[in-house]
Amino acid sequence: MNPKFPIYIVSKGRWNDRLTSKCLEKLGVSYHIIVNNEESSEYSRVIDKKKVLIQPKKYAKEYDMFWKDDIKITGPGAARNFAWDHSIENGYDHHWIMDDNIDVFLRLNKNWKLPVADGTILKVMEDFALRYENIAIAGPNYDYFVAANSKPPPFVANTRVYSCMLIKNEIPYRWRGRYNEDTDLCIRVLKGGWCTVQFNAFLQGKTPTQINPGGNTEQFYDKEGTYHKSKMLQDMHPDIVRMVWKYGRCHHHVDYRQFRKNKLKKRTDLDVPEGTNNYGMKLVSR
Repeated sequence: MNPKFPIYIVSKGRWNDRLTSKCLEKLGVSYHIIVNNEESSEYSRVIDKKKVLIQPKKYAKEYDMFWKDDIKITGPGAARNFAWDHSIENGYDHHWIMDDNIDVFLRLNKNWKLPVADGTILKVMEDFALRYENIAIAGPNYDYFVAANSKPPPFVANTRVYSCMLIKNEIPYRWRGRYNEDTDLCIRVLKGGWCTVQFNAFLQGKTPTQINPGGNTEQFYDKEGTYHKSKMLQDMHPDIVRMVWKYGRCHHHVDYRQFRKNKLKKRTDLDVPEGTNNYGMKLVSR
């Protein structure tokens, strides 16, 4: 089984690595990759041209930088807004948005983190989200945040969703700011009374943001470090975000406790069968 909603990868300067692209192709999952016009020929040389979408310049010009005096380097947010509109124009009510440095998807089952061989887990997350009327954003946790033997719950509601996000198109928000756009979007969704779902049963393997060249690494972090990204999020949400010093650098800390009151609302027009549905997934030796 494969996901029913379109998948968009936002990428910059990583046509040689293209980790998420390679991962999805290995799983047999269709996708689009959004790039700048200046790099489109490089990406089209190594990826099917039909999959390559060029970000219209208006999305960068119209992008909400949040810091009004900030230089006009939007980060991935402008391209993500283009993906959002593109999915709506093609008749979808949800879309996936993924970072370009995901190298594996896994299922956590019986204390094993097992690589998956197709797109079934994406389909499962879609079906779960569609059972509720108020899940705005859903997606898998990072594999390094979940210890295989820690007995985590299958999902956690009302927290940040990272890097691989299934987004409900009707929510009245869009991407903004050049840093921590995913955290900001999740916080605004939660403040609006919606819910988010982060899955532990399904995981993504991802290289750390500032390790691979390309993306935001050369644009922001190599020059600025992490102070500005934490400061912007604090300025966006001073009621629940504070700046902390950890691991030898500046970080942000978000207090999500106030969103525990956001309750998942099941749809009443669906007849969901009882019992366990493994969607045909089997454990095999490869």
